[in-house]
Amino acid sequence: MPDPRDQPPVLGSLTWEPAAARPDLLGDPVAAALPALGGPAWVAPVDDALADTAAFTEAYGVPPEASANCVVVAARRAGQTTLVACLVLATTRADVNGLVRRHLGARKASFAPQDVAVAETGMAYGGITPIGLPASWPVLVEAAVAAADLVVVGSGTRGAKIAVPGSVLAALPTAEVLHGLGVPITEAPDPAPVLAAERAPDDRDVGWGERPDEPDPDRRYLEDRPPHWGSD
Repeated sequence: MPDPRDQPPVLGSLTWEPAAARPDLLGDPVAAALPALGGPAWVAPVDDALADTAAFTEAYGVPPEASANCVVVAARRAGQTTLVACLVLATTRADVNGLVRRHLGARKASFAPQDVAVAETGMAYGGITPIGLPASWPVLVEAAVAAADLVVVGSGTRGAKIAVPGSVLAALPTAEVLHGLGVPITEAPDPAPVLAAERAPDDRDVGWGERPDEPDPDRRYLEDRPPHWGSD
């Protein structure tokens, strides 16, 4: 009986192939790391203009909960900077300055600059993946990612995506599974509508006693003068 893991996954509208058979779709560090990966991995080409998660999931019909983002974090402590990878579902964001900072015992933690992330990983920005990262890097994996039957991650390039069991990512040599690493993304509430100011019935641009349609502004004055003012 064929191993079901050898069958291409049905995930979105993409055509998946064994990743090892398509090194042209992978970043160099990713292709080099595949032989040591402890499980199956599939790759599918995508439009590199649609590599970012929101555009990718909409264009190819892959549910956000089946996609994971790998972000590079710079943690600083005692004048030393450590680079760490955090892997969370696309429906969440990495709790960088909370759980990540506390877990690493860092004074400060923040997303690494784009040029640093690209130079240190050897991967394209928007395609960084936990497979093939530098061997010294900790890889923090959200528990929900580790529990996923199949999760879509980057391929090291913007022109393809990899599908791999979450358990395979959790078994990477420097991986550590953390509960609560990914926190739900909350949408900002719609701003309160700005209501037009309402005027009182007598709040008009015309002043009290004015007659804007009167061609002779002195006529009203002359008509209403008291008798003791005399006559012209």
